[in-house]
This record gives sequence, C-alpha cells and structure tokens, in this order.
Amino acid sequence: MVSTLRVPVGRPELDEREQAAVCRVLRSGWITMGPETEAFEKEFAAFTGSRHACAVSSGTTALHLALLAMGVAPGDEVITVSHSFLATAVAVRQCGATPVFVDIDPATYNMDPRLVEPAISPRTRAILCVHQIGMPCDLTAILEIARRRGLPVIEDAACATGSEILSNGAWERIGRPHGDVACFSFHPRKVLTTGDGGMITTADAAIDARCRRLRHHGINVQAHNRHASPQVIFETYEEPGYNYRMTDIQAAVGRVQLEKLPDTVERRRGLAARYAELLPAPAFEPAWARSNWQSYCVRLPDGADQRAAMQRLLDDGVATRRGVMCAHREPAFPPGSWRGGPLTESEQAQDRAILLPIWGGMTHEEQDAVVEALRRTC
Repeated sequence: MVSTLRVPVGRPELDEREQAAVCRVLRSGWITMGPETEAFEKEFAAFTGSRHACAVSSGTTALHLALLAMGVAPGDEVITVSHSFLATAVAVRQCGATPVFVDIDPATYNMDPRLVEPAISPRTRAILCVHQIGMPCDLTAILEIARRRGLPVIEDAACATGSEILSNGAWERIGRPHGDVACFSFHPRKVLTTGDGGMITTADAAIDARCRRLRHHGINVQAHNRHASPQVIFETYEEPGYNYRMTDIQAAVGRVQLEKLPDTVERRRGLAARYAELLPAPAFEPAWARSNWQSYCVRLPDGADQRAAMQRLLDDGVATRRGVMCAHREPAFPPGSWRGGPLTESEQAQDRAILLPIWGGMTHEEQDAVVEALRRTC
C-alpha cells in the first residue's frame, strides 16, 4: 500500500524558543551585528573547543574570508574537491586562485588523502578539505601531508556542526579546529540554522582579527563597541573589506539552536542507526568519525536511473536530493578554470547516490515510509 505521508528531505527545527529570542532582539533596539553576535561567537567557540569564533553572513563568506586570511591570492592554487556544493570552489576563485580538484574516497564521499600529495605544485598555497554531508574527512592523514609540506589546512565544515573526530585518543568536535581554520554554514538545511549565516573558528588570534576586519569593510573597531564606549572613538579602515556581517537577529536564533544541538544530533544519530538496520546497503561511518548525519547518503543499485528513481520516490510522497554535485561539471567551471583529475569516483557519487530524508524530529512512521518507498523503487 502506498503511503499517504509526505516526507520532506529535511525540516528546520524551530519553536517558540527561537521566536522569543528574536522578539528579545527586536525589543532591544539593536538588530545588526552586536551583543547577541558576540555572545553567539563565545558560545560557539566553547562548544567546538576553539579559541576564536567569528560570525559571518554565510558559509560561503566564511570560506572566502578564511582563504584570504591564510594569504591565498591571484596565481595561487588550492587543493580541494570538486565533489562539494559549488561554494567551496567558488570561494577559491573569488580569491583569484585556481582550484585543484582531487577525487574522493567512495566510502565517505570525502577527499582521498592518497591523492593530495601528487596534486601539490610550487603554486599550492593551501589545502581546502570538506567534511561532506556532516561526515568528517580523514584529517589525520591530510594534516600529516600538510604539516610535512608546510601548507595550511582550511576545513569546509559547512555541514559538520556537532560532528566529531577521534584525535589523539579522544573525541573532539569538528571546529576546534584541527587544521588552521574551520568554516561553518547555518543555512536552513544544516543541523544548526540561523536562517542563513556562518562561522569561522581558529586557534590563531591574528587570523581571527583579520577575518573580523574583512567581514566589516576593513574597520578597526566594531560598531557596537564604538556605540557602547563612554569615549568618542573615530574608526579607521585598515584595508578594503566586505559586508559579510551576521545580524543579532540571526545570532539570537543561533544561540538557541546551539543549546538544542546536542539533543538534535543525538536524535539524528538514532535515526541513522535505524536506517542502518532497515536498509540493505546503509551509509558508511569510519571508526574514527561520528557524523551529525546532516544528510543520509545511499547509493542506488547498479544500472538504476537516478532521476527516474527520485521521481518514483517523489510520486510516493518521499522527497530526496541527488548525490552531491561536482563543480567541474558545471558551466561556472569550464575547462581552464580548474586543474586536477581524474574525478571518476566524484562523478559516480553524483550520478548514483541520493540523499534520504532525515531531521531530528523525524518520526519512525515517516522513516518507515521512506524505507518502504525505496524498496518499491529499487
């Protein structure tokens, strides 16, 4: 019997607590970047175990500022993956640099560390790895290469808020960071959302200071601090920057979301474990990683038509997404705008994988409907 449920691929978890936080900010009279943003930064830094956290307007702007702060400039190359949302490669191009794409490990959908060192050239300025769909990449192997070759590592942790990695015998949250900088997104499809927004974490005070300047037109003092000062302060603009600020409305929502995050991640992990019991070919999680299960990715059987399968699922009331895109296949990245390859595993993952519905408030009835629809489809 076909289910009458309509199951979305995801759903933001917002309630009266976020509503109250927004109202508090509106009543305060200060709605742009200010005290709520500062509080959110401190709380996010404490959550991840980072020394510094800088809130910005999106995960894309976080990547752009992190690359600039690490000195990436025109003529440089950045080793990364094509198998990621376009923003990863776009941020490299925004710096005037060239992305050098390496293929992925088909089990984790993340950068294959074995391919990193052969991709290094005299022009390589940084390694930009991705914790794809919330699954931590093999940072231990990537960092060993990076440290030996004197290269900084930027973590695209857009999907990985709340994910963990086993480091030196202890579980540590992504964003500590383990590389030099980590960048997060708070888009509504993420486990923690502020509507939109992002965060940059680092242990380096100089990197943090430059990101803070660049996010606000290169200014040397933040507006809230200037207005709160009993002394007149004349600001200066140290370098050309950007309007990449987070608002206090967003930050207030983020603070509530952060309080709820451990419970949200635990419920997602429970749903992922249940998928693993119900599906004949469940998603893979390495022994050294704990995903937040921002997405649950499975591969269709050999020979299956991805679009047709997704349409049958949609007709059956189940929304899905195709496998993670490959930037090198998009018109935005024509030949000559990137270097690297072959990218066989990346392309197969895009063409054969689908993302199943998962969110913290998903019921077992909804999950059963997904599994039954998938069985009928395949």
